[in-house]
Amino acid sequence: MALHDSLIPLLGSGADPEQLVHVHEIPARQAVPVPWPDWAHPDVVAAYATVGVHEPWRHQIEAAESAHSGQHTIISTGTASGKSLAYLLPALDEIHRTALDDRVTLEPTGSVALYLAPTKALAADQLSAVNALQLPTVRAETYDGDTDTGARRWIRDHANLVLANPDMLHFGVLPNHAWWARFFRRLKYVIIDEAHSYRGVFGSNVANLMRRLRRICRYYGADPVFIGASATSADPASSFGRLIGGEVTAVTRDASPHGATTVALWEPQLTELKGENGVRSRRTVIAETSDLLANLVAAQVRTIAFIKSRRGAETIATITRRLLDEVHPSLPDRVAAYRSGYLPEERRELERRLRSGELLGISSTSALELGIDVSGLDAVLVAGWPGTRASLFQQIGRAGRSGQDALAAFVASDDPLDTYLVHHPEAIFDISVEATVFDPSNPYVLGPHLCAAAAEIPLTPDERELFGPTAAGLLDQLVDQGYLRRRPSGWFWTHAESAAALVNLRADGGGPINIVESDTGMLLGTMDSPQSQYQAHTGAVYVHQGQTFLVDELNEADHCAMVTRGNPEFYTQARDVTQIEVIETERTSHWGEIQVCFGTVKVTTQVVSFQRKALISNEILGEEPLELEAKELFTKAVWFVIDEHLLTGAGLIPADFPGALHAAEHASIGMLPLIATSDRWDIGGVSTALHADTEKPTIFVYDGHPGGAGFAERAYEAAELWLTATRDAIRACECERGCPSCVQSPKCGNKNNPLSKAGAVTLLQVLLDNARSRETEPGSGAAPAAAAAAPVRQAG
Repeated sequence: MALHDSLIPLLGSGADPEQLVHVHEIPARQAVPVPWPDWAHPDVVAAYATVGVHEPWRHQIEAAESAHSGQHTIISTGTASGKSLAYLLPALDEIHRTALDDRVTLEPTGSVALYLAPTKALAADQLSAVNALQLPTVRAETYDGDTDTGARRWIRDHANLVLANPDMLHFGVLPNHAWWARFFRRLKYVIIDEAHSYRGVFGSNVANLMRRLRRICRYYGADPVFIGASATSADPASSFGRLIGGEVTAVTRDASPHGATTVALWEPQLTELKGENGVRSRRTVIAETSDLLANLVAAQVRTIAFIKSRRGAETIATITRRLLDEVHPSLPDRVAAYRSGYLPEERRELERRLRSGELLGISSTSALELGIDVSGLDAVLVAGWPGTRASLFQQIGRAGRSGQDALAAFVASDDPLDTYLVHHPEAIFDISVEATVFDPSNPYVLGPHLCAAAAEIPLTPDERELFGPTAAGLLDQLVDQGYLRRRPSGWFWTHAESAAALVNLRADGGGPINIVESDTGMLLGTMDSPQSQYQAHTGAVYVHQGQTFLVDELNEADHCAMVTRGNPEFYTQARDVTQIEVIETERTSHWGEIQVCFGTVKVTTQVVSFQRKALISNEILGEEPLELEAKELFTKAVWFVIDEHLLTGAGLIPADFPGALHAAEHASIGMLPLIATSDRWDIGGVSTALHADTEKPTIFVYDGHPGGAGFAERAYEAAELWLTATRDAIRACECERGCPSCVQSPKCGNKNNPLSKAGAVTLLQVLLDNARSRETEPGSGAAPAAAAAAPVRQAG
């Protein structure tokens, strides 16, 4: 019996439900074991035997050998392929051997290692794995924001394996490097786990953080080997090399065993309910995934459901518990949500319950996508495209880790890319995963890091090259702005405040917003500042641990949102209005009479209102205005400038232009993650039938981060492939006049009006017909002083 026949019925609705669009079988993979290397200390080998590892796999030893020989190394293999042994073996071997030498010489000179993970949960998980080996010479400790103040000095002085995250390295370690002098002098290995997660602005920040780390190590006479672990990605050696600023060896052949996985591509049915534009919409991905999770949990199938948004994770858990209460009263308590923003003790308890099997179902953001060891899961639901193929395979790889056959389902959301992918499975399974996109030279990112580096140790002229070719000019700007002082020996930070505070590693500006319960004053969680106007405005619905709250007030000045417990049957969605201005055109391609441009733009956005929408049906229940401050953003964009006569020649009349441009803009934004490691919410767009700067019909797609994140540039470089997929996605959608699965957008500030599905297809065909005769030229012009000065002014 095929896997399809035995596992698909677990989703419900029989063996061949209507929503099942495609089934793909990932065959089981056999292990390729190899002997332990000769240099591995017998004590370390014996320690691994105590946890059941008697023979390592080929890729583990290939990576360990590379790092042991002194080469920066990235191991890029699938989920549950044992990457941790690959990087821990050389590190633990070095720590153990030198610690034994210390016992002989009585001198504390043994080597140390630093482990960096993007999340606290992952670092805690790795600590448990290291402690399970019971090597008495290894003193491993986590060092993060949850670490008790009294324990921090002991860790600095005595731990020889420190597990931290980039945030703690940036705020707690590098600015206080003198306290860590003994540690840095002995640093042999730096391990960067889940390296593929460092993309976009976060990746750009971490890349500059790594350059600061290497600079501090050199100051203390150390030159550590960097070892990265990553999910499968395109050209991992290049990506990891750009992250750390050095040459890298990649190990990519996976020799670990894995159970067979049945992957279902699932598309919710169209409902009879009409949306705001009078067209039928699909059942929401949240409602559909909740049903599937309830079916699996009721069948005693241990399942994790992934969704990108924190609100989505909470809502899926809430609806699933409600559905399961009708099946058996014991089941609702075996389902929970997991996301960032929880308090540390909440996260630890959920991780414990998941490992022990107390939880049968969990809905999570990508916080559990990373390498946290959760064995025994039987099924994975992916609610909406997670952003990249690498993330999809990382998530579906969570199941089947114990060798059993597993089930995974990708549930399409109302999004053009999701629609395209469920009907074009070859775009998931037959195309290599994306390259990791980030830009360390982004001046909005690099400027504050140069200030932080100068505050740690004054920057010398010889060190400018470490931070890339744009650093020299940016240093001059920082001096002119008064952030740094130039002396013959280099650049100095002379301010009393912390230079590290200029940098926000994970988001743009403002610092986190605290979510506080009005009645009790209890801190419920935190939210990144840029999200607050959209998700924590007055009247917004906020969900935490299954409890629903209504926001009473958002106070951005005091970084808090006051909330009151409630139980509404709706969710809220903010709306904004956006204007865009061309600052500098850096690159131009001529597609016949069409101009395709890339450069710097100024985007002005204001959140003006919010809608209440029914949880299950998405029906709009009401809308209220908001009075919030407009935000300015200097960023990168790609834009298409089209002569009117090309559109009229294709059969469009001027009255059709706004709807065609608007629909094409929406769909292209939705499709951009097909070619770049972006998320729809990392990208914005504007379209107009007559733009003030171009004086022609124009579509803009821009990065939603100061200085850009690399996504718009990738769109410019792969524009023809991108627009071809966009056209095909709109054509493939079965709706009549346009729906959220093709040309409507959940972010639209104009209430998805006007939109023309047919007009968008015509317009995109005009672009593609002209793409055959392309010519490329560099842009010209200099950015105004305001844009050049913005990196540090905004970051501060």
